[in-house]
Amino acid sequence: MMEPQDNIEEDDTASSSSSSSPPPRALPRQRASLQKSSVCSRSYFMVVMVFFHVYIINVIALLLYVHYNNGSNAITANRDFASRDSSHKVTGPSDPQTPADSGFPRNMYLPRIEGIRVGHVQKVSLVPGKVHEMKTLSLKPLLFEIPEFLSEEECGVVVRLAQLKGLMESQVMVPEGQEELNQQLNLSPEEIFNFLDLNQDGQLQPHEILTHSRVRDGIWLTSENLKEIYDGLKVDQDGNGLLSLEEFGRLKSDAFQRFLLQRGVERSQLVRNSRHTWLYQGQGAHQVLQDLRKRVTRLTRLPSSLVELSEPLQVVRYEQGGHYHAHHDSGPVYPETTCTHTLLAANTTSPFQTSCRYITVLFYLNNVEEGGETTFPVADNRTYEEASLIQNDVDLLDTRKHCDKGNLRVKPIKGTAVFWYNYLSDGRGWVGEQDEYSLHGGCVVTRGTKWVANNWINVDPDYQRQARYQQFVSQEQETQEQEELISELNSDQHVERHQDL
Repeated sequence: MMEPQDNIEEDDTASSSSSSSPPPRALPRQRASLQKSSVCSRSYFMVVMVFFHVYIINVIALLLYVHYNNGSNAITANRDFASRDSSHKVTGPSDPQTPADSGFPRNMYLPRIEGIRVGHVQKVSLVPGKVHEMKTLSLKPLLFEIPEFLSEEECGVVVRLAQLKGLMESQVMVPEGQEELNQQLNLSPEEIFNFLDLNQDGQLQPHEILTHSRVRDGIWLTSENLKEIYDGLKVDQDGNGLLSLEEFGRLKSDAFQRFLLQRGVERSQLVRNSRHTWLYQGQGAHQVLQDLRKRVTRLTRLPSSLVELSEPLQVVRYEQGGHYHAHHDSGPVYPETTCTHTLLAANTTSPFQTSCRYITVLFYLNNVEEGGETTFPVADNRTYEEASLIQNDVDLLDTRKHCDKGNLRVKPIKGTAVFWYNYLSDGRGWVGEQDEYSLHGGCVVTRGTKWVANNWINVDPDYQRQARYQQFVSQEQETQEQEELISELNSDQHVERHQDL
């Protein structure tokens, strides 16, 4: 190993002793070094290029797989929705080898509009010859505003139709029978206590009791009301405003409701203070109502069958002082919970039912003189915690006192529509978990009257129940059409016989 180096040193010494000799032999030494570096660089380059090509091939293969996989699903979904729009049928399993108990194949898909960012404006075509602007108001929940969704004339027609039909009190107080329900569920006081104890500290704090009582009894309790009830029922023995398991065990499940009913409840103490009615939008309904439903179908981009099988149009009037405290339009769905609209096809009984409203479309039918905004208290919050909704002297759920504390308020403007998703996506084109940020309420009307209307699009998060329900409705419609056809044929035959006679 040392011999080449000695030779190089000798060469260097010899070259330095003569000025007329050729250039030093350092060049061959440098050339040899460059050749080694070139070989290493070339090898390194080859290795990098091999790995790079392998990586590119894998990426291309993955993209092709995703493309063809999603493409086939989209084609199947589009075909299914196309047939659904024309016949309202849910296609059953197409593979004859599919077991009968596997249910309906997952070939339905719910399109979902992207919000992009807050303030983003999209152009949408909802009626011939006009382009509407749809503005993103929040991303949590996914909330949009569409000005001039209805014309002034259409707003007037909806209001007059509601007045002609007559409005009823929007009473949300739950009837008596909570004790029987608890017995049916076989829940012990300890189980109920642990359910209400959100932070699991072994004591029920005022906000934990208030949240539960408001939802169950439909009466809007405040901290002052709660203290009055504790004193009247003599349940808080130590007077610290907290209920231990022992103190809670002395109460019956409907104790709060009985106490309040005996004392008397004012309308302002209800969760909701308004009057409402329902307007049918199907075949034979007023043309404005039918057009409105078609417009909602184009806005939400959902198949018409889902919209047509959903709830009728609800029209609500809030007088001065009217309000609706913050709430969710649709509750979370657990395995033991059934949706109200698919109850007939659920093939089971459950004490828990909820209105599975995938989308809410809210229309403002008049300009309110003062108040009456729609508030979204936790819109675009970084986090959502139920316990943080009631802190110190601020109750974000109270739309009579703290409506101005919410993150977002929408002013009621005649003809404007707002719509939002009450559920997240499950990532597979269907309904996922409840979007807790969709919490909203109607601020108190401080002057004038407020008219609004609601279109709710009902979709069961349980895919099989929704598919079974649509098939059930389709079969009922076919049976009804056959009976009507038979009735018409019999009527024609009767007329012919009468003419012969």
